[in-house]
Amino acid sequence: MLLINAIDRLSLEMLLDRYGLALRLVAPGEIIPGSYWGEREAGLIGATIFARLDTPLHSVLHESAHFICMTPERRSGLDTDAGGDDAEESAVCYLQIILAESLPHVDRERLCRDMDDWGYSFRLGSAGKWFAEDAEDARRWLIRHGVIDERGHATHVCR
Repeated sequence: MLLINAIDRLSLEMLLDRYGLALRLVAPGEIIPGSYWGEREAGLIGATIFARLDTPLHSVLHESAHFICMTPERRSGLDTDAGGDDAEESAVCYLQIILAESLPHVDRERLCRDMDDWGYSFRLGSAGKWFAEDAEDARRWLIRHGVIDERGHATHVCR
């Protein structure tokens, strides 16, 4: 699993900043504020992503994608539970893969493998197969809300 301590954190912080998000690291072993899943999973409160150095990158990107995909009204009161419907959750999963590809030394295959190892489940059995063959609804959702363009590139704007 690709952890925060193994990536270029400055590039991650710069990516998050483009969306108005800030990454705040907490001390090793401390409880991560705003973590829906607990343990070492990223937390989300307002426009801040909380993580430890042992937090998986996919978790940080997933919580970031929730922030990006939610309505401004939900974003304004955000604390731990991002909510959203099934269509938005699919869009979040798709977007986290797109976001990963913009980081140095991180690619789609690696992030999808980490998503599978964590326990994400998709109809085709893997995140990679889902992204390549079964995620057109998520892609269309992101385009409709201006989060990605027709070529599948991030627009760096929130919904």
